[in-house]
Amino acid sequence: MINIKMIARIMGALFFIEAGFMLLCALLAYCNWEPDMTAFLISAAITAGAGIASTLLGKNAEKRLNRRDGYVIVTLAWITFSLFGMLPYYLSGYIPNITDAFFETMSGFTTTGSTILDNIESFPHGLLFWRSLTQWIGGLGIVFFTIAVLPIFGVGSVQLFAAEATGPTHDKVHPRIGVMAKWIWTIYLGMTIIEVALLYLGGMSMFDSICHSLTTTATGGYSTKQASVAHFNSPYIEYVITLFMFLSGISFTLLFLVFLKGNFKRLLKDTEFHWYVGTVGCFTLFATAVLTLTDHLGLEEAFRKAVFQVVSLQTSTGFTSDDYMLWAPVLWTLMCIVMFCGACAGSTSGGIKCIRLAIMGRVVKNEFKRIIHPNAVLPVRINQQVISPNTKSTVLAFTFLYITIVLIGWLVLMLFGIGFVEAYSIAISSLGNVGPGIGQSGPAYSWSWMPDAAKWVSALLMLIGRLELFTVLLLFTPGFWKKH
Repeated sequence: MINIKMIARIMGALFFIEAGFMLLCALLAYCNWEPDMTAFLISAAITAGAGIASTLLGKNAEKRLNRRDGYVIVTLAWITFSLFGMLPYYLSGYIPNITDAFFETMSGFTTTGSTILDNIESFPHGLLFWRSLTQWIGGLGIVFFTIAVLPIFGVGSVQLFAAEATGPTHDKVHPRIGVMAKWIWTIYLGMTIIEVALLYLGGMSMFDSICHSLTTTATGGYSTKQASVAHFNSPYIEYVITLFMFLSGISFTLLFLVFLKGNFKRLLKDTEFHWYVGTVGCFTLFATAVLTLTDHLGLEEAFRKAVFQVVSLQTSTGFTSDDYMLWAPVLWTLMCIVMFCGACAGSTSGGIKCIRLAIMGRVVKNEFKRIIHPNAVLPVRINQQVISPNTKSTVLAFTFLYITIVLIGWLVLMLFGIGFVEAYSIAISSLGNVGPGIGQSGPAYSWSWMPDAAKWVSALLMLIGRLELFTVLLLFTPGFWKKH
């Protein structure tokens, strides 16, 4: 059975964390004498009230969590964080529509980066910081953050890690997952602070540097400017953000081994990292060549625009340094392919992920060999380890389900009046947590023009994509709720 009391107790702790972040934004609003302070204080009070109620409900809870509890907590965390997180937008009056407020918040916590705002610069500092903070909190995982504090409750955290962590395999850098979570959060915070310093040295204001660093490390893509990174018109800033987007697309367990353990050999031998570098490199070279030939740009400028956009979309960050809808049409298709691929499992990025592409690539290669040598035993190896049949079937099932959900989302969005091209790119962008799409959903537009029903569909796709499909969809299967 579902341990409702323990779930309520953990959710209460999460609500208190969210209320604390809201108070931080209220303090910023107070320092700038801006009107959104009251909205943050009321939102924090409501969220803390929910935390108190949940904690009381979870009193005398049995200190155990099973796998089903983990899936429920993870899905509930993203939904409830978005419901309470939309309150500052709605109560301040800056986003008076509930659908728009929820969409903006879900897009933030899932690190998608799609926005319904048409004049971002008109927002006060508190709300702009809240937008960036929602992505930073959701980046490495609301629940992954809780894993670090779960020992307080006297329960294990393996179930939550299994439900929230991405990818077909999980490398443990420490036998205790709580300790591992703390180390990874340390890297996450460290990368954010270093980027803040570099962007500030490049001429950004401290506020803009902090906000952009929060959303870069989270591969979220929310900017304080309507024109995104293009607003700053700075090659230095573009290269710095490109570097940190790329780093954030690498598995954080690998970053731990490299930066804190000095194990560079592991990075150089990692199959998924090879695929990640290879796909980014090939897509960038192709885009650079097309931009040089069609837009007659200089080699450096063409490379800078190409690598920024490829890394931005492959890591599902969604920043833009140029409107790629003004590029040659062949690059529009390339950008959609890039969105599909994604970066590394165990990173903050979305998409299918390079490890799954690597496994499927090896399976296809083996099938060609099997045709020539029908009796040969051809194991699939990743990092010199044989991939089990269960893992292979899971990867194939995930990929099939991913494409199926994109197709269903595409059709449903068209039912609500979205155009053929736009519906296709919105489905890919939402499920992959990317942000911009193509056509009217491209980088030069907000998504405010979409009907409310389409926004709810898009928000659902964001949630499903952020939690790797099965975590959310499993809750809708009858077998999940059976007693045994």
